[in-house]
Amino acid sequence: MIGARDRNGPPDVTLIVQKFGGTSVGDIDRIRGVAALVGATHARGHEVVVVVSAMSGETDRLIALARKVTPRPNARELDVLLATGEQVTIALLGMALEAQGHRARSYTGVQVHILTDSAHNKARILDIDGDRVRRDLAEGTIVVVAGFQGVDEHGDITTLGRGGSDTTAVALAAALKAGECHIYTDVDGVFTTDPRIVPEARRLERLTYEEMLEMASLGAKVLQIRSVEFASKYNVPLRVLSSFRDGGGTLITAEDPAIEQPLISGITVNRDEAKLTVLGVPDKPGIAARILVPIAEADIEVDMIVQNVGADATTDFTFTVHRNDYARALESLKRVAAELRARGVEGDDRIVKISVVGVGMRSHAGIASTMFQALAGEGINIRMISTSEIKISVVVDERYLELGVRTLHSAFRLDRAPG
Repeated sequence: MIGARDRNGPPDVTLIVQKFGGTSVGDIDRIRGVAALVGATHARGHEVVVVVSAMSGETDRLIALARKVTPRPNARELDVLLATGEQVTIALLGMALEAQGHRARSYTGVQVHILTDSAHNKARILDIDGDRVRRDLAEGTIVVVAGFQGVDEHGDITTLGRGGSDTTAVALAAALKAGECHIYTDVDGVFTTDPRIVPEARRLERLTYEEMLEMASLGAKVLQIRSVEFASKYNVPLRVLSSFRDGGGTLITAEDPAIEQPLISGITVNRDEAKLTVLGVPDKPGIAARILVPIAEADIEVDMIVQNVGADATTDFTFTVHRNDYARALESLKRVAAELRARGVEGDDRIVKISVVGVGMRSHAGIASTMFQALAGEGINIRMISTSEIKISVVVDERYLELGVRTLHSAFRLDRAPG
C-alpha cells in the first residue's frame, strides 16, 4: 500500500528507487551504461528498484502509428499500444544487467499491480502491491519496473500521461519505504536558472518540495509536477542526478527548520504564455464569471488574472493562457465582449513569465522591490504581476526574456554560493 510509509516507521535507507528517462535509455550503449550505474549502486550494498521510460522517441512513434490508423484513437486501445514502449526497455535493461553479472527481473505495471483509476491516457495511481518486489529484493535481485503504466480495477492497461515514469518511481519509493528516489536526467540537478540563458547558473544542493513544485509549475522542466506532489505527500526524498556525469545532484525534501533557507533559490521562465484583455466591461458582480466560464468550458486553463477598475465604472479584465490556446481563447472572448458590450478585446502572444522562487521570502521583506528596481534599471516594463508566499511572477515582453533573467540572477546574487 502507498500509505504504508506513514504507518510502518522510518524508511529503509538501504533501498533506493532509480528512475531513468527516455534519453538515458535511448540506445543499447546507453542501456548498458544504465546497467553499469545500477549495478554499481547494488554493489555498494543497496537494494535497487529501477523504473524506466520508453526509449527516446518511441512514445511519439507509437502515437504517430495510431494516428495513421485513425485521427482519434480509442483511449483504451491507445494505452495498450503505448505501454509496449516501456516493456521493450525493461526487457533490454534486464538482459543488460544479467550480462554484466547481476541478478535481475523485469515487470510491467500490470505485473506489480500498480492500481490506477480508469482515466485512460492520464490515469492516477491509487495503490501499489509491493509484495512481489519485496520478495525479489530479499533474494538479492535488482527489480526493473516499467514506468508510465498501470492497471485499473477492470484489468485494463492504463497510462499516466507525459512524464508519468517519474510518478511511478515516486509511488514505488513510497510503497516500499525507500530511503531515496533518484531521478536520472540529462542534467546533473536543478539549477538556479536555465544555464543556457545564464552560464553562471549554479546547481542547487537542495530544495524544498514547495520550491520544486513552484519551479516545475512555472517552467522548470526537470521534474514532472505530479511526481513532486506525490513525493511531498508521502515524504519521499527525491534526488535529481545526471545519467552521464558523476555528482551529488539536487536533493528535494521537506523544509528543515534547522537549515537556514536562501532568500531566493531560483529563477524560472515560461515561454508558453499569451495575454488577453477584455476592455471596458461593466464593473459589477458576475462579470468575471461571464468572461471566464466560456474559457473553462473550452477546456482552456487560465493562469494569471488582473482586473483594473476605471473611473467610469468599467473595468479592463486581463488574464493569461497557454500560447497554444491563444487563438481559441481570443475567438471566445470576442463573442463574450459583444454580449457584454465591451469596448473590445486585445491579445498578445509575444510575452513571457519570469518568476523568482524561494521559501526564504517568508522571513525577508524587500524581495519585490529588489526585483522591480532591477527590471526597471534595464528598462523592462512589467505588464502583469502575480505573487504567492514563496514566489513573485511578472509578465514582460518576449524580447526581454534573456535580459530579464540575467538581470534578476545578478540582482539576487544567485551566481554566488550561499554562506
